[in-house]
Amino acid sequence: MQLNEEIRDKSVRVVTADGEQLGIMSAKEALKKAEEKNLDLVKIAPTANPPVCKIMDYGKFRFEQSKKEKESKKNQRIIETKEIRLSLNIDTHDFDTKANQARKFLASGHKVKVSIRFRGREMAHPQIGEETMKKFAEALGDVSNVEKAAKLEGRQMLMFLAPIPTK
Repeated sequence: MQLNEEIRDKSVRVVTADGEQLGIMSAKEALKKAEEKNLDLVKIAPTANPPVCKIMDYGKFRFEQSKKEKESKKNQRIIETKEIRLSLNIDTHDFDTKANQARKFLASGHKVKVSIRFRGREMAHPQIGEETMKKFAEALGDVSNVEKAAKLEGRQMLMFLAPIPTK
């Protein structure tokens, strides 16, 4: 955004802060009118023919803009990713405990990253890890969607679950 002396156009359409049209005039004249009112001349539509400039308090404008940005950031909901680690030979009670913990995370609106770490000779049996992941996804099928299916990445198998949006 260009202001005051940065505006080099020969003629500009000038608008006041309340939206009143002052018409087309040279950039110098427009700058004089802005200085008379102790305000800034701001180019708001550089692609228009002639470019549109507004006489306003630029500092106040920037302040209000930053206030709006902060307000919109405050209303955004940050979704965290929680991690649940399973093992290849997990027992049923441990499996149920991990599933319940993941269910709590999903209920509070977080995404869940499910991982299985393969150690030693376990690398020879990735199909067992896939079965465990499918079983875990089915156990949480009522509260989650599989965002990214189970995939082996190095010595880890990862799967991402996202909460089902509530209506």
